[in-house]
Amino acid sequence: MDIFERIKKDAGGPIGQYQKLSHGYYSFPKLEGPIGPRMLFRGKMMLNWSLNNYLGLANHPEVMAADAEAAREFGMAAPMGARMMSGQTKYHEELERRLAAFVHKPDAFLLNFGYQGMVSIIDCLATARDVIVYDSEAHACIIDGLLIHKAKGGKRFVYHHNDMAKCRTMLERASRLAEKQGGGVLLITEGVFGMKGDLGKLDEIVAMKKDFDFRILVDDAHGLGTMGRTGAGTPEHFGVEEGIDVHFGTFAKSFAGIGAFVASDPDIVNFLRYNMRSQLYAKSLPMPMVKGAMKRLELIQTHPEYREKLWTIVRALQKGFVEAGFDIGVTQSPVTPVYMKGGVEDATNIVVDLRENHNLFCSVVVYPVIPKGEIILRIIPTAVHTLEDVEYTLNAFKACRGKLEAGEYHKPIQNMADPM
Repeated sequence: MDIFERIKKDAGGPIGQYQKLSHGYYSFPKLEGPIGPRMLFRGKMMLNWSLNNYLGLANHPEVMAADAEAAREFGMAAPMGARMMSGQTKYHEELERRLAAFVHKPDAFLLNFGYQGMVSIIDCLATARDVIVYDSEAHACIIDGLLIHKAKGGKRFVYHHNDMAKCRTMLERASRLAEKQGGGVLLITEGVFGMKGDLGKLDEIVAMKKDFDFRILVDDAHGLGTMGRTGAGTPEHFGVEEGIDVHFGTFAKSFAGIGAFVASDPDIVNFLRYNMRSQLYAKSLPMPMVKGAMKRLELIQTHPEYREKLWTIVRALQKGFVEAGFDIGVTQSPVTPVYMKGGVEDATNIVVDLRENHNLFCSVVVYPVIPKGEIILRIIPTAVHTLEDVEYTLNAFKACRGKLEAGEYHKPIQNMADPM
C-alpha cells in the first residue's frame, strides 16, 4: 500500500482521528499574550493552569532583559556550527560549570533539547551488552531511547510503576543477564512523574546499590527548580545526590526556556560530550538561550521565595481539592491531576464548559493516553498564581463535577475546531 494512502486510511492515529473536531480547541489551542496565569484564548481572557512555568520566570523582567541583551549582542545565530567544530564558547562552558555545581555533580554538558537529549543519552550510555531496567510510566523520551537500545540488540526489563519489590526482581534478572553478556546494568527513572505528579523512589533505588551493581539515570525535568532544599531537584529532596550517577534536567519547565543538560562524573560527561550523536551533529545552543539560562539559574539560586510561593499555591490548591472530595491521586509535587470518571464525550464537554462558562484553561487527558472511562484534568500551579485563583478554580470544578454526575456532559462532542 502507498504510504500516503495508509496514512489517510488510518485517519490520523489514535489521537489524530479526532483532529477535524478538535484542532485549535481541544488540541493545538492557541494561547496568546504575555505568558502568565491569564492569557487570551479565542479572544477571551482565561485563568491559565496549563503552563510548566513553575517559578514564574517566563515573564520575569530580569529574564526578559537578559534574553533581549544577549539577542542584541550576539543575534540568534551565534555560535554557528556544532560545539565540537566551531560552536564552543566560554559562556557554554560557564553555564555547564554552574549547572554542575547546582545539582551537586562535578561536571555537566549542555543539550539542545530535553526530549532529544534523553533519547541520545540512553543510546550513548548503553551498548547491546548492557541491560536497562526502567519504570513502566517513564516519559516518552525514555521509551524512545529504549527503542534505539532494542534496535541495537539490547535487552530491557520494566517494573510496575514505583513498585520497589518488582524493581528488585528486575534488577536481579538484569544483573544475571548482564553478567552473562559481559555488560552492565542501567536503571532509568524519573524524579517527578509528569502525569501523576508522584516522585520516583530514589532513596529506595539508591539503597539497592548495596545488593546490586548498577548505575542510575534520573530524568528530573519536573523536579529541577521545584524540589529540594535549594531547588536542585528530586535527588536533593531525598538527600541521595551522590547515589545518582547521571542527572538529567531540562530548561523547558522551571527555567522557562529551551535546552537541557546532563550532569555526572567528568569521565562520563566527556564520553557523552564526544559521543552523543544528537549533539555532535547539531548546531550549538544559541547564545541568547545560554545567557538567558544563566540569569534563570541565578534567580532560582538567589530567590528561594519564588519556590516558596509556588508551594504555597500548590498546598492550597491540592488541599482544597482533597477537602472538596476530588481525587488528585498520589501527587507529591506541583503537578496536580484531578481524576474523574467518564468517556471522551464527557471530557471534551467539561473542557468546553470550563473555557466558555468559567474562563478557565487547563489540559485534559483521555484515552488512549490513559484507560477508557478515565479523565484527567491536569493543573500546573505556578508562583505567579494567587490564592484567589485557587478559590475560583475550586468553585469552577465543583460546578463541573455536579454536571458530570448529573449526566449533562454525556452528549456528542462539540465541534469547536478553529475555522481560521
